[in-house]
Amino acid sequence: MKTILLTGTAGFIGSNFVSYFLEQHKNYQLISLDSLTYAGSLDNLKEVAQHPRHLFVKGDIIDRALLTSLFDTYSINGVIHFAAESHVDNSIANPDVFIQTNVNGTFTLLDVAYKHWMEQPFTYKTNYKDARFLHISTDEVYGSLEATGLFTETTPYAPNSPYSASKASSDLLVRSYHHTYGLNTVITNCSNNYGPQQHDEKLIPTVIRKALTGAPIPIYGDGKNIRDWLYVKDHCTGIDLAYHKGKAGEVYNIGGKNERDNNYIAQKICLLLDTYSPKKTGSYLEQITYVKDRAGHDRRYAIDATKIETQLGWKAQENFETGIKKTIKWYLKKYGY
Repeated sequence: MKTILLTGTAGFIGSNFVSYFLEQHKNYQLISLDSLTYAGSLDNLKEVAQHPRHLFVKGDIIDRALLTSLFDTYSINGVIHFAAESHVDNSIANPDVFIQTNVNGTFTLLDVAYKHWMEQPFTYKTNYKDARFLHISTDEVYGSLEATGLFTETTPYAPNSPYSASKASSDLLVRSYHHTYGLNTVITNCSNNYGPQQHDEKLIPTVIRKALTGAPIPIYGDGKNIRDWLYVKDHCTGIDLAYHKGKAGEVYNIGGKNERDNNYIAQKICLLLDTYSPKKTGSYLEQITYVKDRAGHDRRYAIDATKIETQLGWKAQENFETGIKKTIKWYLKKYGY
């Protein structure tokens, strides 16, 4: 039985991954670490709360003593690192917490793993020769695209917000521990995730929640900012493949090939809600409202997932039209409609 440490598991992607991974792999015990900030909730882990191969620990990745104790107590021989502050607006208003968690926290986790697994640079301890550190990152580290083109694993970093800058910094720390110390690392950069258990502050849950409560549905600027949307379960399968089959030191971009602008997202959700939970009069479309644009708002992100598709055999199972229906139905149940 292998034991791996997963961080940030009470959040959106991490909680989905825990359930998926426990079901897929019977030979792993998972130590699940989350500091339970506003963005994390134990409700997201209620399905696995009593699972015999899952242990939840409340704690912060910046806490070196705690991390060291977990590695020693459970003989951790793998890390999948989800934990991060991730809301761009919050990073603009309060960037210091993003540096603390995303940069300093990732460094602490890397350093504890290195010292637990390795005798010296490029020399693993006998019991940890297959130990691996997988770091979950974002396409936002690459900056903004024009109307054409795609982000690849060799696209130069050009982060434009404190959030994306903190994630770019953490990526580079992971890279440095591979090249300097020989730590077995893999980085995945994903496009915008959506699906069950996403925090209410994100775009898709916000549109659904505001629509159902009769409030204005806020859309930044002209609504023409484009993102590549990836259903969270598809992201989980990509992370799984990268962890087990990815090449040490490599980066794999995981994207859904579902480019949509914010106008389309809001309108699609409203039209589906008109069918699933119709208003007494009129359409939810009437609630869409345009607000002042976000500072430094990147215009377009889109990922080329060719590398993970061809080298590791990954393929997204959901397109946006199928995934958004599943997502809306989950939130209707959550909000009691």
